[in-house]
Formats: sequence, C-alpha cells, structure tokens
Amino acid sequence: MSKERSIKLFEQKQVPSVWDDEQEKWYFSIVDVIGVLTDNPNANNYWKVLRHRLIKEGSQLITNCNQLKMQTSDGKFYKTDVADTEQLFRLIQ
Repeated sequence: MSKERSIKLFEQKQVPSVWDDEQEKWYFSIVDVIGVLTDNPNANNYWKVLRHRLIKEGSQLITNCNQLKMQTSDGKFYKTDVADTEQLFRLIQ
C-alpha cells in the first residue's frame, strides 16, 4: 500500500494527513481537526471525552475510525486516530 504523507494548513494550523492509494482517500488526524475547529488548546482531552460519549451511544463512527502512523512536529511517527472526509463531516454534525 502506497501512502503519501502531507501537512494541510487550515487557518494557519497544521493538520497531518495521509493519502491511501488503495482506498483512494485522504485521512486526517482527528485531534488536529478538532483543535482547528474548536480552537481548544487541549484537543486530545476533547477527543477523548467525545470518543467515550460516542461509544456509549453506540456510534458506528468510532467503530470505523482507524489509526495510522503520522509524523509529529518532532519528526517521529506515532499512531494517531484518523478519519476520512466523510467521517469528519459526520463528526462535525
């Protein structure tokens, strides 16, 4: 599987993303998207609380979330919760 890694800028904030050739989709770091949308300095905690609420509700969105290795600002790769464009729109709703 070939993957292209990229950093997207949105309102001067970085959002790590990965292109998956097999699925033909972009995957974005959920925590970074939440940070941009909510302007919350603690986006990790925000996602943790939201994820637990969605699990309690039985949301399929959480079941379908993947983890991919994404590069952070220190240059290291860490497993990160990611979502494609459709999943992000469902989260925003």
